[in-house]
Amino acid sequence: MSSIHEECGVFGIFNRNREHDAAQETYLALYALQHRGQVSCGIAVRNDQTVDCITELGTVPDVFNKDKLSSLTANGKGDVALGHVRYSAQGEEDEINSQPMVMSYEKGSISIANNGSLVSTAKLRKKLESNGSVFQTNSNAEMIVHLIARYRLGTSNIETAISQAMKELEGAYSFILMTPHKLIAVRDPKGFRPLCYGKLGDAYVVASESCAIQSIGGEFIRDIKPGEILVITDEDVYSNTDNCGQKTAMCIFEHVYLARPDSVIDGASVHRSRLNAGKFLAIEHPVEADVVVGVPDSGIDAAIGYANQSGIPFGLGLIKNRYIGRTFIQTTQKQRERSVQIKLNPLGNEIEGKRIVLVDDSIVRGTTCAKLIKKLREAGAKEIHMRISSPPFINPCYFGTDISSKDKLIACKLDIDEICRFIGADSLGYLGIDSMMKVAENSGVDFCSACFTGEYPVDVTGENYVDKYSKKIT
Repeated sequence: MSSIHEECGVFGIFNRNREHDAAQETYLALYALQHRGQVSCGIAVRNDQTVDCITELGTVPDVFNKDKLSSLTANGKGDVALGHVRYSAQGEEDEINSQPMVMSYEKGSISIANNGSLVSTAKLRKKLESNGSVFQTNSNAEMIVHLIARYRLGTSNIETAISQAMKELEGAYSFILMTPHKLIAVRDPKGFRPLCYGKLGDAYVVASESCAIQSIGGEFIRDIKPGEILVITDEDVYSNTDNCGQKTAMCIFEHVYLARPDSVIDGASVHRSRLNAGKFLAIEHPVEADVVVGVPDSGIDAAIGYANQSGIPFGLGLIKNRYIGRTFIQTTQKQRERSVQIKLNPLGNEIEGKRIVLVDDSIVRGTTCAKLIKKLREAGAKEIHMRISSPPFINPCYFGTDISSKDKLIACKLDIDEICRFIGADSLGYLGIDSMMKVAENSGVDFCSACFTGEYPVDVTGENYVDKYSKKIT
């Protein structure tokens, strides 16, 4: 229910022997990644040496029908494909920034699907423009391709060019490239955003989350390592790890909210992470109540964890309209509030006359939370004790999660008691930062928690820093 945005989701398939319909498999995988972005989507398919691409505003089922998918593979099943779902910041709902992006240079065609946000944008753009680059969009993806293309002219293969370019890319990026002969997956050295790969029969697939691979019947192999360049060809799969080995900084909010619960990221189950968050919440903020209710969808697992630990029964107190997308997709506050009104409906018999523990993943502005609590009281709730499975947001994020400037964060204006009164709850408790950093059991990476602590893993105040919320460079 929180008003958090995430950049996007990516998918790629290298269709050895053309065993599968590349466009169809990409469509199904994007459906599984739809939670990562609902403003636009696109699919690019390589048919021999030509690339056909469709990108439009809208969700996957809105944009792609049978005829459009067939047009992408008119000359066969397609041997390689890229897919992308995108969220856009307010005012950037234009189609020109949609992905995948298909470009040409001296070595042939190159297509990219990217997830993340760079902090070195201003410096790199200025450098490239001074050397003759002309940009058609304000997307990081286009700039990344320009940079790789320049290095490619002086190297023997594209993965070497990518490795060199990565030394100038600061911030978050997980992208997939499609070239005339290769499918290449790249994850930044900090590992801010997830990226993994697997197999579908004889085909290799790459995705933002493991749920996309499993949803199309594929076999998850492993996560792409932070800093790794994974190259897939007709003959082989191999890696360049020259940029691996840095201290990692995976976004902890992937486990709190962004990822699907059936995904496993860097060895840690998202579902288990959310159960743990609820467990720690119950230990830190106990309360006498009759039922624990989770706000769909990401609050459900945490609510179950709270109920299991506290002994208070879990109840299905809110019914979600499954045909309404995540609230964060709406780009104005009025749209977000309206979406909450039609998206969630109280289940009267479950909450009437009862003391409720209401569990959600976060509070950003507080207005949508206040409206939901008002609806629950109107439905007969006797008491409402709000529990949040993350700490208060007190800092903006510059790595792909749209937690914007401090003036839009309620925790920067009000203390916890004041927030409690503002949203209309009887009590309010946030998960502590120490507990937050322990929720992802068996994770193979360290985490970024800058939006809670202000401790950014890369410099966002020097010459590289770009305030994307005022300049709209994403």
